[in-house]
Amino acid sequence: MTAQRRPRASRTFRASRTSRRRALVVAGAGIAAAVGLAAGVTGPAMAQPAATAAATTVTPAGHAFTATLSGKATFTAGSVTVTCTTSTSSGQVPAAPGNHNDAGPVSSSTTPATYGSCTTSMPGVSATVTTTGTWGVAMQNGTPVTAGLTIPSGGFVLRTSGLASCTVTAAPTTAATVNGTWTNGAPSTLAFSNASVPVKVVGGFGCPTSATSSTFNATYQVRDTTDPASSITVTG
Repeated sequence: MTAQRRPRASRTFRASRTSRRRALVVAGAGIAAAVGLAAGVTGPAMAQPAATAAATTVTPAGHAFTATLSGKATFTAGSVTVTCTTSTSSGQVPAAPGNHNDAGPVSSSTTPATYGSCTTSMPGVSATVTTTGTWGVAMQNGTPVTAGLTIPSGGFVLRTSGLASCTVTAAPTTAATVNGTWTNGAPSTLAFSNASVPVKVVGGFGCPTSATSSTFNATYQVRDTTDPASSITVTG
């Protein structure tokens, strides 16, 4: 009788161990999903899923455009806010038929957004911003019309100097998309309101090294540089 019970006990142990492993896998997946949601960041704009998205058309096809900051841009990480008063980027609407997507956004590459005349909320601390790589924008028709600005990995670096020497790197490990709202007009505008960007902060005293995300606020005016009498417009 004893010899007959041991196999059943062994099977029960193995089944229990397998169940615990599956539970750990499920729990780990749930934690990873929660972390992803907490970061508030989607994948690169070029790779956004479009299965249920509306048709999008960006016009005029093939026209170049420039986005110029209206007002100021702010980046807040922890208790530190950096304010820049100049920023520009440029790109080109895809040529037809690439300027239309039956079920999703229309994407194109842009130059890295430049930032200048930057100050900080910390007395005695100045700031400079360096941007590199190929950036991108994906515009999606809807209510409201939205746009995702993609920052390549390490493509945005903010450095402070003076009483606090800090380095803030946006999208530190992989490309990240900053989500904004597009408004057609003359000129059209692209606004980012409390948009979250993943960051890594290194430095000494006064640096918000515990911060893992930064809040971005800015409004850009987007003008057609191929034909200044035209406007860059997003429709269905």
